[in-house]
Amino acid sequence: MKHRYLGSSGLLMSRITLGTMTFGAPDWGCDEKESHAIIKKYIEAGGNTLDIADIYAGGRSEEIVGNLMPDLNRDGLIIASKCSLPSGPAMTQFGANRKQIISSCEKSLKRLKTDYIDLYHVHVPDPITPYEETLRALDDLVRQGKVRYTGSSMFFGWQLTKAQGVSAKYNLEKMVAGQYIYSLIHRELERETMPAAVDAGIGITCFSPLGGGLLTGKYQGQEKPEPGSRASFRTGVDGPRFWHPRGYKTAEIVADVSEKSGIPMAKLAIAWPLGRKFVTSVIIGARNVDQFEKNMEPADWDLPKEVWDELEERTRPEEEYMTWYGKFNNARFSEASEFEKIQNL
Repeated sequence: MKHRYLGSSGLLMSRITLGTMTFGAPDWGCDEKESHAIIKKYIEAGGNTLDIADIYAGGRSEEIVGNLMPDLNRDGLIIASKCSLPSGPAMTQFGANRKQIISSCEKSLKRLKTDYIDLYHVHVPDPITPYEETLRALDDLVRQGKVRYTGSSMFFGWQLTKAQGVSAKYNLEKMVAGQYIYSLIHRELERETMPAAVDAGIGITCFSPLGGGLLTGKYQGQEKPEPGSRASFRTGVDGPRFWHPRGYKTAEIVADVSEKSGIPMAKLAIAWPLGRKFVTSVIIGARNVDQFEKNMEPADWDLPKEVWDELEERTRPEEEYMTWYGKFNNARFSEASEFEKIQNL
């Protein structure tokens, strides 16, 4: 397993992160026994990061990880969790306000059976709570030793920049991570969010590299999963993310490149984001050990450059004027000096 540093921090993270959304999820996930087997296989393969959230399976995912915690080398693991999405029925149980952040963290610690969370994300932006309140609450958790590093998820570029500016102004802990949907299907982040993250010292972890299964090839010719299948239970939640014309077209491209290169579609899809320097880790999930082992193949393997380049070119989003001019302008400065090369994201 290869590793990368997370953003501007010194935290060394395996470049494949084990996602736990399937753990304890009825109908489409896996039970505790299978979840524990997957975790053990992941650690045996050299992985060190588990991505969780307080809402996964209603908190059951954290409990499943916590039940195995006594058997694990806690200091050798990076436990990442999240808050701010609705975690209960009360009106006050959502958002990135002080009450919810601290309450969510304390409950997660109990379910995880650990004294601290290594990486704590604000799961989604809160348009109401002042940034000062959110960041002060996260800073308090760090000062109290309950959290080691902080991050965000699904923040726009301007929100990342604002958050880092507020932290600098008030001498609060700065975020070092941003979690996003980033794949061959979803590349719109390259326009502004990714450059903002790089400038802010934020490392990217990306989820759904397989596009809800579309980029594995098992749904070729279908416009939606078969009714009653495991995948069909998820489409009500995240189906619109992938099951659309761009998703179908991308799947066709990946299938074509797979046939020509002899590389399985899933392997192409997981390995491609790792060709970006700003990506620290790709999150993969699994409902059984066999599926997990297949998805782990890119852990220490890189796509041949010509294959990566073909996928990049054929799935590149259409450029509007600002994107085009930004690259044109960067080239002017980059070419003016012998050594100063500006990377276009």
